Amino acid sequence: DIEEAKKLILYSKNMNIKPVGVFFNEKISTVENYIDQLGLNFIQLHGKENDDYICEIKQKGHLKVIKSLSIKSKKDLNKVENYKNNDFFLLDYKAEKNDLPGGNAKQFDWSVLIDFKIEKPWFISGGINISNINNIKNYTNPNGIDLSSGVEEAPGIKSVELINNLLKKYNGY
Repeated sequence: DIEEAKKLILYSKNMNIKPVGVFFNEKISTVENYIDQLGLNFIQLHGKENDDYICEIKQKGHLKVIKSLSIKSKKDLNKVENYKNNDFFLLDYKAEKNDLPGGNAKQFDWSVLIDFKIEKPWFISGGINISNINNIKNYTNPNGIDLSSGVEEAPGIKSVELINNLLKKYNGY
């Protein structure tokens, strides 16, 4: 809820972390309400939002939009051509029929990213953990890595130690 989000944003500002509002198939008016009430500068869209939706949302001002794309095969990478108004892409696992729309702790076949080149910055997501983090380097060099369940000590509870260990391994420390 908005009150809890306000607390998280206040906490994040003290740590120099830029908050990101994450939305899945929300009405534009709902997203705009969150943007206004929370002063968001970044939003991440995980649903079926199209380029027109993104264009309308960006009329709110200095807003950066991360559009998540579900990837299963090399063909799915062509979806980047459908988006001109977003600022970043997040390439994530394509949920199967009985999966949740996100947070499945599953990765897509990263080999489809060999020779993947686009103009916009992009992140990789989906099932990334300490045992597979360096495999990303075998296939690609993303602008960022989105971590979630792979750095949790319990469902929904992130571990600073797991995050630090994963980053040390990725950076070769």
